[in-house]
Amino acid sequence: MQSSSRFRLLKELYIQVLIAIVIGGAVGFLWPHVGVTLQPIAEGFIKLIKMMLSPIIFCTVVVGIAKMGSIKEVGKTGARALIYFEIVSTIALLIGLVVANIVKPGEGMNIDTGNIDTSAISTYVHTADSSGGFIDFIMGIIPSTIANAFVQGNMLQVILISVLFGIAMLQIGKRGEKLVDMIDSGLQGLFKMINIIMKLAPLGAGAGIAFTIGKYGISTLLSFGYLMLAVYVTSIIFVVVVLGTVARWAGFPLIALMRYIKDEIFVTLGTCSTEAVLPRIMVKLENAGVNKATVGMVLPTGYTFNADGTSIYLSMAALFIAQATNTDLSLLQQIMLLAVLLLTSKGSAGVAGAGFVALAATLSSIGTVPVAGLVLLLGVDRFMNEARAVVNLIGNTVATIAIAKWENTFDQSKANEIIHAQRIKQTHN
Repeated sequence: MQSSSRFRLLKELYIQVLIAIVIGGAVGFLWPHVGVTLQPIAEGFIKLIKMMLSPIIFCTVVVGIAKMGSIKEVGKTGARALIYFEIVSTIALLIGLVVANIVKPGEGMNIDTGNIDTSAISTYVHTADSSGGFIDFIMGIIPSTIANAFVQGNMLQVILISVLFGIAMLQIGKRGEKLVDMIDSGLQGLFKMINIIMKLAPLGAGAGIAFTIGKYGISTLLSFGYLMLAVYVTSIIFVVVVLGTVARWAGFPLIALMRYIKDEIFVTLGTCSTEAVLPRIMVKLENAGVNKATVGMVLPTGYTFNADGTSIYLSMAALFIAQATNTDLSLLQQIMLLAVLLLTSKGSAGVAGAGFVALAATLSSIGTVPVAGLVLLLGVDRFMNEARAVVNLIGNTVATIAIAKWENTFDQSKANEIIHAQRIKQTHN
């Protein structure tokens, strides 16, 4: 009976991913050269998921809006989502600043920036300089052509097209119902494809961890252990206190929610990519009672505007560099840092190495903290990426449920069924 139970447990995706992460970590540690060569496997898995994102987001948003019944409701949902994102992102940045001021992870390092080789960060600094300001970011949401948005996989551009097309279908009324039904049927097929691809998740997660440890080594991890510990503990505090409070208000307690999305959390942990689980989270949120239109509008948009984990990391990393290079920042300068981070954390979305680019743009803008200090974070950044990605995932899942609750489009009875099922499952385990 016990062996049968163990066998059933091995069929669970999160168990398979966890085992793969452990094996991948061992490979990266014992045979670093082998671990480094496994990077294409991890990247291949993420590319398979990314190729599905644009059509899934398009179909979900169009169907959701077309069946919403009112353009006013669409605008109200979008406005409330942006308000929520700004408030929670600001709280995340503030918590990061407060903790970094208390624990001072960079104090005592006494780094002389004049002796730092900055060639390794030149790409990030150049990208930050050329990425433009807030106006360029807004203009970048408008694609040059409809096809271009889908070819490049630009999430915000796809959302813009989807919202406009969904509103058009809403205005057409009954004449557009057949087309909307066809798009809905196509969406079900796309989700079946995602289920097939997700069977490769353990392979992608294991290869991702093997590459990270193989390339950067455990020694790098130990050297910056204090900073990493501070970031991880701060992330846990934010999730438990802030997101836990929001989740409880929304009617889906955090513990039950994390059990419900545990597969996606472990995949994100292994691949460092929230995009890898976006389609599955969309399905799970719909099954948990969140309106399809709310899921389609809030969750993908949150990937750009509501990066809570990245916000925590950015504020702590900026202060870490200041402390390590003996750069004193007054309260006013820290408030200015916070204000700049609120803009740069959004403006870098969709750019490769977004966290590093946002940090480079911030340090360049305020001018008080040396940009050369970014070199200190190069090796350890990848190890902190797991914390950022997981917090971003949980944050956007909670945000979608909270906004659905705010909009009165959350089916509490469906959520209660899942919460009850999770409790029964936990009791049996």
